[in-house]
Amino acid sequence: MKIGYYPGCSLQSSAKEYDRATRLVARHLGIQLHDINDWNCCGATAAHSMDHFLAAALPARNLIIAEEMGLDVTVPCAACYQRLRLAHRVLAENEETARDISQLIGRPYKGKVRIYSLIETIAGIGLEQLAAQVVRPLKELRVACYYGCLLVRPPGTGCDDPENPRLMDELLEAAKAETLDWGYKNECCGASLVFSERRLALHLIRNILRNAVDAGATSIACACPLCQSNLDTRQGQVNKEFGTSFAMPIFYFPQLLGLAMGLNPQDLGLGMHFVDPQRAIKAVSG
Repeated sequence: MKIGYYPGCSLQSSAKEYDRATRLVARHLGIQLHDINDWNCCGATAAHSMDHFLAAALPARNLIIAEEMGLDVTVPCAACYQRLRLAHRVLAENEETARDISQLIGRPYKGKVRIYSLIETIAGIGLEQLAAQVVRPLKELRVACYYGCLLVRPPGTGCDDPENPRLMDELLEAAKAETLDWGYKNECCGASLVFSERRLALHLIRNILRNAVDAGATSIACACPLCQSNLDTRQGQVNKEFGTSFAMPIFYFPQLLGLAMGLNPQDLGLGMHFVDPQRAIKAVSG
């Protein structure tokens, strides 16, 4: 499989381990990722709250380049995925905006590019093929798959059922992990609200962690850099603020798939977490 790859800004900075695990797992599965030439920021999370035209034009430029490369696009970051999908929809439904954006960028967009989340791309190779690559089953892990709000909403634009998404669960079940039915898999983590309304954001993060613990989870799997950062880096703040004692490892889902495929934990960026994942890794390693 050959597909365009839009890593987005976070995977080049605070979420390097997500990028690292994604590229390794894709290579192992025979997915050829081709970075979009000279890609630019998609505008998340600020552009759409300031300028609707800019919020469409920024991701549209990446789609135009991908179209010129003759490639569909896969996007690991949930926020980037949403912005590219919405830009594609705006360009398809608003002729005037599409014309103005094409004039601004200097090239037209024909709308032939299909945009996939990384979850969809990996699932596209087939669950049986994925399961055949498993050499280190994740049978000791009880995983709460956390989709967040941007990956599955708004309805018709997200990559899965907006109320009860299952695709990440199916990927990890193919790797022999036990995934859990829990009530907060698509609830908001507060995103960047942690910088302006800190206690409210910590309250949202606490609720997600508590629900995962109550469901029996030993780890959480994410597909969004901001969700992973909030749940991982803020656990100490949550514990201090609310008197809790959470110590929940927060993985990117390709890291868990990579573990199941026998890839080196350090190569997957598993030494870059705030909450130490070693107990979970040792449980898998036996």
